[in-house]
Amino acid sequence: MSKENGQPCCEKFKTSIGGQALIEGIMMRGPEQDAMAVRSNGEIKLEITPRKIRKKHSFATWPLVRGVVNFFDSEVAGVKALMRSADLSPEEDDSQEPPSKLDLWLEEKLGNERFQKAVVSLAVFLGLGLSVVLFFLLPMVIGGFFDRWIQSNLLLQLVEGLIRMVIFLAYMILISRMKEMKRVYAYHGAEHKTIRCYEAGLPLTVENVRRQTRLHPRCGTSFLLVVMVVSILVFSVASSVLLALVPALEALRGSFLYRVLMIVFKLLLLPLVVAITYEINRWAGRNDNRFTRILTAPGMWMQYFTTNEPDDAMIEVGIAALQAVIPKEEGSDRW
Repeated sequence: MSKENGQPCCEKFKTSIGGQALIEGIMMRGPEQDAMAVRSNGEIKLEITPRKIRKKHSFATWPLVRGVVNFFDSEVAGVKALMRSADLSPEEDDSQEPPSKLDLWLEEKLGNERFQKAVVSLAVFLGLGLSVVLFFLLPMVIGGFFDRWIQSNLLLQLVEGLIRMVIFLAYMILISRMKEMKRVYAYHGAEHKTIRCYEAGLPLTVENVRRQTRLHPRCGTSFLLVVMVVSILVFSVASSVLLALVPALEALRGSFLYRVLMIVFKLLLLPLVVAITYEINRWAGRNDNRFTRILTAPGMWMQYFTTNEPDDAMIEVGIAALQAVIPKEEGSDRW
């Protein structure tokens, strides 16, 4: 059907439906609702959550703004689904630990619903915080030690970007080798294959899905890689403008204060990096030509580490999740 090079084969249209691998399951996000399918004790448990429909011309749909809004919305939905899948998936040991005194106290004080929201908020905060520290703060700190020898702002940003890419690639490769992640990445592959089959206009059967490639150009892996590249450009331009507007900063170059100020400045620019990356991915996802294939090629290559070939049981989970979010009005989910 389609080769494992990631290029579309017989693609009839591009869908806006996206997904995420969970613990023994898959979440699909459609234009009207989200669906989470988890295999538990041999059966597929399906849970559907209606999505808040934004008005067409609301502030949240404006270019650049929508990238940040969608990013945080996806993060919150993803964490909720991941935590819920952990509850639904079968335990290796049937004996469950009783809740701690802290858990009981928090649930009593906040109430069950508010307690769950607090846990999700904390999980999102910690997840984003870890990503910022590992992929942005750490490269900035390491790159900052080169500022006393490298006078060119562009070259300094390239060095920092190279450090960031090395850390990111090493992290992704190491995670892919973890035994616990192999099944999650197989479900990731099932998610991609199912969406590929749907975009090819084929009936959603295990046989049809199995033949699809496990690589997809609109994957979050591609998004993260583009974030790395865009950050180099944005940080280079913005820091050059800052140094031109505040010449006094040059006198501080190489000092601890200078490094701290530049790190804070770049961290404040992260929402802009996310917003620009979203618009680039949105444009690349809507266009299929040589340039966009080159643009998405690194992210496609990385998917060899973040996806595995799924078995038929995993594919069935992907089909169940996708079928639940296909909109009633045909074509309303086109990208």
